[in-house]
Amino acid sequence: MNLFNTIRKTISVKGLKLGGGNPLFLIAGPCVIESEEHTLQTAESLKGIAEEIGMPLIFKASYDKANRSSVSSYRGPGPAAGLAVLKKVGDELGIPLLSDVHRFEEIGPASDVLDILQIPAFLCRQTDFLIEAAKTGKTVNVKKGQFMAPWDMKNVAEKFKNSGNNNLIITERGASFGYNNLVTDIRAFPIMRSFGFPVVFDATHSVQLPGGSGTTSGGQREFVSPLARAAVAAGIDGIFFEVHENPDKALCDGPNSMPLDELKGLLVQLQSIDRIIKAGRLPDY
Repeated sequence: MNLFNTIRKTISVKGLKLGGGNPLFLIAGPCVIESEEHTLQTAESLKGIAEEIGMPLIFKASYDKANRSSVSSYRGPGPAAGLAVLKKVGDELGIPLLSDVHRFEEIGPASDVLDILQIPAFLCRQTDFLIEAAKTGKTVNVKKGQFMAPWDMKNVAEKFKNSGNNNLIITERGASFGYNNLVTDIRAFPIMRSFGFPVVFDATHSVQLPGGSGTTSGGQREFVSPLARAAVAAGIDGIFFEVHENPDKALCDGPNSMPLDELKGLLVQLQSIDRIIKAGRLPDY
């Protein structure tokens, strides 16, 4: 199998062209909806950055983080209130929206608001759940489970093909490596891109230390930038960051979130790498 010459699908989402050799796109936002005001402010900041540097943007925020380490962890406002906030973001800013769905009963209401449904990593093998999401006809972003080898995600792709929905994005977020740790295998990107669908790297969740702080997850955000650069150099289609203006005060996943004021500089670097890779040439030294 030639991993590098596969014809890859372009997915259209709200006027954006994702994958298929198009420029690197960005999925970004706070881990969870903390408040309507905070969500709108973050989305507006991200839209400004994306427009300034010319990068396609999909805004992400979770209305419910159902897989927290502790029962006392902040999960978000819930589906009804959270989807109302996201709808306001879409209506006021006109940017595509992405959020997680965790239960069958969420899929319908979420598909009425979201442009992309996201299947969390722990649910990526739940066949009936995947098929139900595929039946909406929406683009679906499936996060590769930490317990999955990259080649096993071909079965996920086949489930979507058999459901008649080819609007699939696959996201790498690291693999279980040891106690409270993840590692990113760069080989995963060409392997999963060979399935013909856009591949995204979740740079912030890949530096998470699941349960590393006992009742919460830890993280090593100092490694976000080098991993992101390596992933773009490997030829991915999109990059995923959870961002916060003050990660140490974030209500969820702060230790692995990207400081908002550092995002633009990194994105400009990633765009430069992406242009070199997609042009198929080596840089001039």
